[in-house]
Amino acid sequence: MNYRISHLFFSLLSLCFAQAVLAEFADIQKIYRQTPYLHEFSFCQGGGCAKMSQLALNQVDWQPIVVLFQPLPHNAEMERAHIAEAIGLLEQIVGNKTGTSNDRAGTFGNSDFSGQQDCNDEAINTITYMRLLKQAGYMRFHEIEDMRTRNFFFTGWPHTTAVIHEIKTKERFAVDSWFYDNGLPATVVRFEVWKDNFFPNDSPIIQPKKTPIQ
Repeated sequence: MNYRISHLFFSLLSLCFAQAVLAEFADIQKIYRQTPYLHEFSFCQGGGCAKMSQLALNQVDWQPIVVLFQPLPHNAEMERAHIAEAIGLLEQIVGNKTGTSNDRAGTFGNSDFSGQQDCNDEAINTITYMRLLKQAGYMRFHEIEDMRTRNFFFTGWPHTTAVIHEIKTKERFAVDSWFYDNGLPATVVRFEVWKDNFFPNDSPIIQPKKTPIQ
């Protein structure tokens, strides 16, 4: 098992706050490796991609993204802001098709609400959305990496995000849509900051306590 696949495997095993693995690893690899198109792409939900749906977006669905990127951002910083906004818009559009419009920030305490997603669902779907943006020519200053996980229980609860890097500087950024309710912009922050247990100050998630190293 190579590094990228093994890292993905352990990322998925973390399942945001220690949820059990609810989908076959082979199926998760399949969606993770997909080449999504507007007319056909896979969508994860249910925690650990327990439920996968095949979706399509038409030109009416996609139009808010077209409007957002007119004109195209002139630099990498502006592009990251547009990416964050686009992830939120796509969550709204897709949420109406998949029943995930009520997805709330975080993982714990949301069982009374339908259509919940954990951080692995969010990370995989965010990568899918960014691949669609890349295909459309809306990501000119960044490349998409794979998912990354922090902690693994040694310094806190595991948590997974999508990652990009700026082409010119190679600086890496987490693109995390788990901190806020469905449809709000994703959080884009330097990866090193995110790795150090970053939580936005205004996120509705109650920050988990760190587990001391034994």
